[in-house]
Amino acid sequence: MSGLLALLDDVAGIAKVAATSIDDAAGQAAKAGSKAAGALIDDAAVTPKYVHGFKPARELPIVGKIALGSIRNKLVFLLPAALLLSAFAPWLITPLLMLGGSYLCFEGAEKVYHLFKPHEPDAEGHVAAETADHLEEKRVKSAVKTDFILSAEIMTIGLAALPSGQPIWMEAIALAIIGIGVTVVVYGSVALIVKADDAGLWLAENGKLGPTRTFGRGIVHVMPRLMQLLMIVGTAAMIWVGGNIVLHGLAELGWHAPYDWIHHQAEAAAHAAGTAEGVVSWAVTAFFDGVFGLIYGLVLIPVVTRIIQPIYRAVTGKEKPAH
Repeated sequence: MSGLLALLDDVAGIAKVAATSIDDAAGQAAKAGSKAAGALIDDAAVTPKYVHGFKPARELPIVGKIALGSIRNKLVFLLPAALLLSAFAPWLITPLLMLGGSYLCFEGAEKVYHLFKPHEPDAEGHVAAETADHLEEKRVKSAVKTDFILSAEIMTIGLAALPSGQPIWMEAIALAIIGIGVTVVVYGSVALIVKADDAGLWLAENGKLGPTRTFGRGIVHVMPRLMQLLMIVGTAAMIWVGGNIVLHGLAELGWHAPYDWIHHQAEAAAHAAGTAEGVVSWAVTAFFDGVFGLIYGLVLIPVVTRIIQPIYRAVTGKEKPAH
C-alpha cells in the first residue's frame, strides 16, 4: 500500500509538472503570437474576398475549407519545419524573418501603389465561364496558398519570440497553440464578418421591434465601410510590422544605425511628452517603422515585377506566378 501511495504521489507530481509546463507553453504562445499581429490582421483582411460572389449558403463552408487548409499548413508542414530550423539551423531564423518582413513590405506597398495606379483591365475583358463548384475549389486553393505564406511568417515570428534553450517538445506545444489559436481567431473573425450583413438584413426584415430593424439596417450600411477600414488597417499593419522585422533583423546582423536612430527618436519624443510615455514611444517607433517599410516596399516593387517574376515564369512555365 505504501508503494502504491508513493507511485500515485509520483504520478501526481509528474502531472503537476506537465500541467505547469503546458501552462508555460500556453503563456509563451500567447506572448509570441501577439508579435505576429500584422500578418494576422492582413490574413483576416484578405480572406473575405475569396467568398465574394458566392451564394450566402456557401460562404461559411468555404471559410471552413480555408481554415482546415490553414491548420494543415501550420501543423503538418510549417511546425515540423520550424522545429528542424530551431534544432539544426537557428542562425537561419533572422534571415527568414527578414525575408518574410520583406514580403509584408512589398505586399503592403503594392496595395498603396495601386491606389494611385490601378491595375490595367484584363485584355480579354471577361472571365471564362466556370461552374460554381470548380470556381469554389479554385478559390479555396488560392486562399490556402496565400495563407501558407502568411502562416509561415506567423510561425517564424512565433518561433523567434519563444525563449531559447527549452526542450523541443515545449517549442512544439507552444507553436501548435500559436497555429491553432491564430487560425481560430482569424477565420472565426472572417466568418463573423462575411455573415454580418446577412444577419443585419434578417434583422431589418424580420425584427419585431423598430430599434431591432434599425439596428439591422445599420449593420448592412456599416459593413462595406468596415471592410474598407479593415483593408486599410491590414495594409498599414503589414507595412509597419514588415518594416520593424527588417530593421530588427539588420540590427541583429550588425547594422544597428537605423534601428538605434528610431529608438532614440522614440525615447526623445516620449521624454518630451512627459505623459503616456509608453504610448508615445510605441507610436513614434511604429510611425518610423512604417515609413521605412513603405519606402523599402516601393523599392521592392520593380525588383519583384521586373526581375523575380520573369525568372519565376521562365522557370515554372506559368504565365503568372502564384500569389
